[in-house]
Amino acid sequence: MLDKLKRTDWSIIVLMVLFMVISTLVVHSATANDPRFAGTSVKNVINYAIGFGVLFIFMLLDYRLLLKIAWYCYAIGIALLIAVYLFGSEINSARSWFELPFGFNFQPAELMKLLTIIAVAVFLERRQGEPLRFWQDIVPIGLLVMVPTGLIVIQPDLGNAIIFCVVLVVMYWIGNVKYTHVLIGIGLVVGVFVLFFYLFQTYYETAVQYLIEHDQVKWVHRLNRIHTFIDPEAASADAKYQVHNSMRAIGSGGLTGESYMNGDSIQKGFIPLPYSDSIFVVVGEEFGFIGASVLLLLYFLLIYRMIYISIQSQNRAGAYIIVGIVSMYVFQVFENIGMMIGIMPLTGITLPFVSYGGTSLLINMMAVGIVNSIHVHQEQKSLY
Repeated sequence: MLDKLKRTDWSIIVLMVLFMVISTLVVHSATANDPRFAGTSVKNVINYAIGFGVLFIFMLLDYRLLLKIAWYCYAIGIALLIAVYLFGSEINSARSWFELPFGFNFQPAELMKLLTIIAVAVFLERRQGEPLRFWQDIVPIGLLVMVPTGLIVIQPDLGNAIIFCVVLVVMYWIGNVKYTHVLIGIGLVVGVFVLFFYLFQTYYETAVQYLIEHDQVKWVHRLNRIHTFIDPEAASADAKYQVHNSMRAIGSGGLTGESYMNGDSIQKGFIPLPYSDSIFVVVGEEFGFIGASVLLLLYFLLIYRMIYISIQSQNRAGAYIIVGIVSMYVFQVFENIGMMIGIMPLTGITLPFVSYGGTSLLINMMAVGIVNSIHVHQEQKSLY
């Protein structure tokens, strides 16, 4: 064990400690004036304490054991997604959660992201860097990702579903997809987007009316979010409320911010979910451009260290896993910050390691532990 600890990438551990400090500070600021969320910052510290335990467990565990049981874990993840849709609790208009004792909730979609990355990495390793074949490789990998994506869409949790699609594209690319297949894929994606925008603009009003008549308010809310992004000027005031207030709050932070616990929009409750999806607004308003830049620098350093470990990895599966995890983090950071400044549509994607959330934090810490495990065990040729 001591030998493994010596080979640990401690720079990543230090980054996790810094994220814990930042997260706890901004979560406290976001919830201090709302009695409904009293003690949230304390729970955040508890979640991090458990998360560090998970990180070290998976860091010391040889990640190749996970490769051996990847298919069983994937099957369990699919079963959990089916179970949560049938028996889960509905929170924020999505049936995505299991309610656990002591006030904890568990979101299977967060775990499934990591399990899917591991399963795809195992599949890609079989090719040993050779170009991917269409029917033998590209189609099966697509099914591996699209099955959980479909189950997550019907919850509905569009934010996590988009992450699966991004991870699929990156894993195809790193797995050595042929350029002809890339061109076909680009053509299909462009065609789907053009068709979607045309149908959305043409039938938006009709779809909203139909959903209202059938009491599907949650889907109306999601259509309004897309409409706000596509056509901000035509969107209703209610639909633009969160984006406009978020942009105004971040802009008011200026260079150095309005100072900790003094963000006007945050403290007066003008920003929905400031402790979760909108946590970047707290950083931007209270710590300004400098504070937001420091946060982005920490993400850059984390991604840099992970990519460095993937390059050093002597096992293709280990490198593929890290690439999948990196793509997940990069997109989540880009999407979360992008939707707060109006360049991306609003989705339920949290900011990794900063937003409050037990399941997402534990799974993210587990992923970091697996990355460190790949670094720790890269020179070992055998599990025994």
